[in-house]
Amino acid sequence: MKALVTVSSKNQIAIPKAARNKLSIEPGDQLVLEVERDSLILKPRPKSYTKHLRGLHRSVWRKVDAVEYVRKERDGWEAE
Repeated sequence: MKALVTVSSKNQIAIPKAARNKLSIEPGDQLVLEVERDSLILKPRPKSYTKHLRGLHRSVWRKVDAVEYVRKERDGWEAE
């Protein structure tokens, strides 16, 4: 989706209704703004970062036994 917005005299923009609806943005929600090279990226701030990050890098740990991994790590602490 692309939309044309205009910067007001107060340096504000309005987010088009279609974009607000698609991303479930409501009044009072916060957005995260990132600048990458010559672009602005606006994303809704996650309501819960815990839920947002859940499952991150799941594929890295797919074949690892978590209990065995922690045991090996703790054994390494004791050796030092």
